[in-house]
Amino acid sequence: MNITETKEILKEISDTIIENKEYLTELDSAIGDGDHGFNMAKGFKFVKESLEDDFDDYKSLFMMVSQKLISKVGGASGPLYGTFFMKFAMKLNGVDNLDRNSFNEAFKDGVEGVKMRGKAKVGDKTMIDVLEPVSIALNEGKDFSQVLEIAKEKLDYTKEIKANKGRASYIGERSIGHIDPGAMSSYLMLKKVFE
Repeated sequence: MNITETKEILKEISDTIIENKEYLTELDSAIGDGDHGFNMAKGFKFVKESLEDDFDDYKSLFMMVSQKLISKVGGASGPLYGTFFMKFAMKLNGVDNLDRNSFNEAFKDGVEGVKMRGKAKVGDKTMIDVLEPVSIALNEGKDFSQVLEIAKEKLDYTKEIKANKGRASYIGERSIGHIDPGAMSSYLMLKKVFE
């Protein structure tokens, strides 16, 4: 996948997040402070605008995404997604062809960065419930349709568990029955990558 194709996917991801602003806000209103959709849409609006610029390599492209999300997205989402894209970018330093292997390794580093930053693990009802199983599936060599199935299954699972992290953890048992908004925004992005 070349830089032009990668920018196109990032543009589609940005559009998807912006289009789903109300839905993500609705999910977050049920168990959080209701700003996830607004914040994410705002951040990806800036990402989309910056995709008009030229980028010499993958690292500078993904560092731009990281910086926009960290500086423009409020709440926990900005630092967490920003960290994902920062670690992803750093792993691609010197990579001139984003093949499956490079992508898998960068994705794994991105997920590890989010785990360190947010101190979350699988089962805490966060974006990690989707991202980590996807990373494992990628590195096991599963094809993209299988990876996306796993992502959907893990997304749905967040509805059944109690939140142990973030604002949603304040309502404890009442968080059961609701999909985690961070897991949903992660899933929406992954769909654009793997479909």
